[in-house]
Amino acid sequence: MILATWNVNSVRTRLDRILDWLARRKPDVVCLQEIKCRDDAFPYEGFEAAGYHVAVHGQPSYNGVAILSRSPITDVRTGLGDELLDEQSRLISAEIDGVRVICVYIPNGADLSSDKYPYKLRWLDALEAQLERDHDPDGRLIVCGDTNILHRDADAYNPYYWHNTGIGNDAVRAHFDRLIDWGLGDLLATKHPEGGIYSWWDYRHLSFPQNHGMRIDHILATESMAERCATIFVDRDERKTAFLGKPSDHAPVIAQFN
Repeated sequence: MILATWNVNSVRTRLDRILDWLARRKPDVVCLQEIKCRDDAFPYEGFEAAGYHVAVHGQPSYNGVAILSRSPITDVRTGLGDELLDEQSRLISAEIDGVRVICVYIPNGADLSSDKYPYKLRWLDALEAQLERDHDPDGRLIVCGDTNILHRDADAYNPYYWHNTGIGNDAVRAHFDRLIDWGLGDLLATKHPEGGIYSWWDYRHLSFPQNHGMRIDHILATESMAERCATIFVDRDERKTAFLGKPSDHAPVIAQFN
């Protein structure tokens, strides 16, 4: 199985890019974040023509997540079971070839004085509770997506800039630690402990050509899946393909499981 996660920053705006990338990379499963459209406005036809089954959990203009799969998608679930948190479409999961795949778009958190920051902490609490309630760390489980968490200083060009933000402070890092303690491994960090590999770059300040980015897009997996991970990398080349229009500020993260 080749699985990818990608914050596409509007699925309709980037549709040509995504379809071109699917044709080149041929992933089996793709988790998309920030699709920014309602379920009924999602461009199903293009993905189905490319050979993918589709599950969508969208909302108008903001957020939204989706799963594409070459194999049938079953037992689709959405949300965290919290009425307030589930006003925003940020989680979808499904069973694919015997693996439970959870696609997340974790809130940014913004400035620590913002009301978006306690919302993020509550969201992470609910995610941890869902894992405890509904899933087994000994099972075949992958959690992936835009986590909006800078877990290690090695994963940012300038980590100190993020230390007092909702992305890189001690509290959100502790939440990431708890995901790992529950039984999820950070696959890219395991394969590349040295860091310096980024998945997001600001559109401004020539951040991408200078590689001034950070890694906030993750593929996490239980041990039974992590031991099958042969390779994992960030597809930085996708960000370079300007002939298809402006790229997302995120690049896909791709893992191959034997």
